[in-house]
Amino acid sequence: MSKQQRGKKHRTPQKRVSRPSVPRPRGSAPARPGSMDHMARVLEHAKPDQLVELVLPFLWVALSDGRAPANICVDACLTLRNAYGQLGVRAELLPVTVAIRKKNGTGTVYGSLTPSWTGTSWNGHCALVLPDSERFVDPTIEQFDEVRKIGMGPMVGKVSMSSRPGSLVEPGTQVVLQRGDLVLAYTVAGPQALASIVEHPEAIAHADDHRRTGVNTASLTLAALRAEGVRDRAMQAPHPRLHALLQAVEDAPYESDEAQDVRFCLPDQSGREQWLRLDEIPLPLNTPATWPR
Repeated sequence: MSKQQRGKKHRTPQKRVSRPSVPRPRGSAPARPGSMDHMARVLEHAKPDQLVELVLPFLWVALSDGRAPANICVDACLTLRNAYGQLGVRAELLPVTVAIRKKNGTGTVYGSLTPSWTGTSWNGHCALVLPDSERFVDPTIEQFDEVRKIGMGPMVGKVSMSSRPGSLVEPGTQVVLQRGDLVLAYTVAGPQALASIVEHPEAIAHADDHRRTGVNTASLTLAALRAEGVRDRAMQAPHPRLHALLQAVEDAPYESDEAQDVRFCLPDQSGREQWLRLDEIPLPLNTPATWPR
């Protein structure tokens, strides 16, 4: 067996842990240096309760940088919903509009409160809400030119959660966030907008692809979170499923197989090595299940 890439360990002469690198399995596509730098800063500075929630969208951007089409918010959110769920974080789709305003008050509104499909393209904008931490995630905000020029990556911020039964965030709720000199004012669409995504044949037809890509994205995130200088903080994150996965894979080698699925090399009960996808790794019986459930 050839030597596999692992979470790299570096030390400065002063014995301080350097900025963690973003691991990439053999055979995966390269990401541009700028995206990798964003990712490394997140790994280096994020607090335990922020790690998974920040790392996943930044990693998704790093992996898709320069290769994803502009109108990919639905695919990105459906993929990341599965990726978050693999690591024990509940994430739900949140159709929105976003008004991007300059200092002088001028700006542009993107998306629709009553979105629809034109062929295979959804005419709206979509983000994610993480109910347990009350965070809002817009992984594709840089599809808009005025935001991309600032170069800060995905948008992650706090939201006020709805107390209405069955509703994560009330329709019509505004989430206002800052990005450089721009103000981003999101307005939450209603349940019909959500149904226009999840009940559409296009989303249903690609559900397996979104799950598979989500599993692979979560696998690379797990590899990054086990690196020196990061793992201890990751084990303090409020996600028991993440803890179980970190303990299961430890420093096992991993690679992309012929189908481009990320697999970890782990011994079975007899000590025989097996290459397992993240969703195939046996975990303790009391480990929380993946989301969505």
